Amino acid sequence: MKILISFLLICTFCAPAWSAISGNIQKNGYGNSNQVIDSQSGQPIGSAKVTLPSKGYHTQTDSQGRFELGAKVDAPTIMSVDKDGYKPFSLTVDGATFSKPIVIGIEKTNPHDIVIDKDMYHIGDDNYSENSANAGEFRVKAIGPYYTKVFPIKRSANNEQLYLIIGSVIGIDTKMARDMGQSKVTTAYASAPEIYFNGNKIAELQLNGDNQQIKLPSNLVKCNQDNQVTIKCGVNLFQMAYIDYDDVEFMNLYIESRPK
Repeated sequence: MKILISFLLICTFCAPAWSAISGNIQKNGYGNSNQVIDSQSGQPIGSAKVTLPSKGYHTQTDSQGRFELGAKVDAPTIMSVDKDGYKPFSLTVDGATFSKPIVIGIEKTNPHDIVIDKDMYHIGDDNYSENSANAGEFRVKAIGPYYTKVFPIKRSANNEQLYLIIGSVIGIDTKMARDMGQSKVTTAYASAPEIYFNGNKIAELQLNGDNQQIKLPSNLVKCNQDNQVTIKCGVNLFQMAYIDYDDVEFMNLYIESRPK
């Protein structure tokens, strides 16, 4: 049986308060080989790039959208699918994901979608326990305790709402992540990574996951100007001698426009 992977949307957010968010996925479908398809038409997508950034592995789909994953995946790691004209897609995979063939449906972009960053980033201090969530898959050197990016937003239609999408996040060691079995650290937990938009805190990330979505407060969006998104890692709440940052890796940031 092939598994069709699509997103189950969990939470959205309204201004001006910030909230905790989580992401999840839904799996179902059929078939005999791994495949990337257009989520609307069901047609196969050729020449899509499939990568495991933490392992330095990349391949490409054939004319029927099929691909083979020639890398061993044990612990949870981020897989990315990239194709011009489509929204960035990433998925946290592990050894069980490819026990059966999967189908990945990706969506075409619309004119007002904005790709902020497709790269993988590691925020923190490169000081983490082997029991930390997904620590075994950390490969990227930490850039420091926060990530920030400036990008322009053109004027959007009045009937559209903008959402910040974070494709995949691993490494979060909050109490909720520990209680959900994502983190194996038993003696401590960390505060949640914080999301800022144009200097205002709009959300926290309590769980590791895919397709994490944050509704951008309309009053904070600067049309036809530069805007700024910042992601700050959490800190170990049980370390008082010094600041012990919670190391986190994430990939694929973009702005999605939807009808109100």
